[in-house]
Amino acid sequence: MLRAAGVGVGDEVVVPAFGNVEVAEAVTLAGALPVFADIDPLTYCLDPDAVEAAVTSRTAAVVAVHRFGRQADIRRLHALGQRHGTLVLEQGESEAPYDEIAQRRERAAYLDSKLRGVRTPDGGDGHTYQQYVVRVPGNGRPDRDAFARAIRSRGVDCRVPVKTPVHRLPEFRRCVSLPQTEQAADETLALPVDATLTKREMQRIVSACNALGGLLQPAF
Repeated sequence: MLRAAGVGVGDEVVVPAFGNVEVAEAVTLAGALPVFADIDPLTYCLDPDAVEAAVTSRTAAVVAVHRFGRQADIRRLHALGQRHGTLVLEQGESEAPYDEIAQRRERAAYLDSKLRGVRTPDGGDGHTYQQYVVRVPGNGRPDRDAFARAIRSRGVDCRVPVKTPVHRLPEFRRCVSLPQTEQAADETLALPVDATLTKREMQRIVSACNALGGLLQPAF
């Protein structure tokens, strides 16, 4: 995709560090340098303001990754690309049938109304809930991981969506400040929202989370 777009040696490509190591790998395979920009904490997609700050005279492209069923702010990113003469590419998520999306939204709405002590996702326009990602309060990664272990022990199949931001991986290590990316990696947890979940299973998720939610408080 990048080579076909004319991206090559000496170019820079702005990419997110929150997941999708394959995007950074594709940039290096094209001979270009991945430049990491921070995310919007509500959508987990590239923050256009952070992208603007990362653009240089060598920037050939921006790769916007749609995340968890939320869309990146493509309108603003394309406007940015036009100002700087920079290509804006998109990486989407596999599309699900409409009835499956409708069922996921129904289950997400149930969790939104019942969960206590965790920060539920910002629905926003057109959220398809590829993943239902909450924020666990407390002291970051240790409390999030403890929360995950506790609800797994109660039969809830949860997962950490991004274990290590790409800019912290050895092969892409960068001395760059991405506070929203790092906080999201430390606090986020994906709860089941599959269309196949029964009402009893949804109730189990709520019961397990609410038994812990609110008990984890930030240290001062």
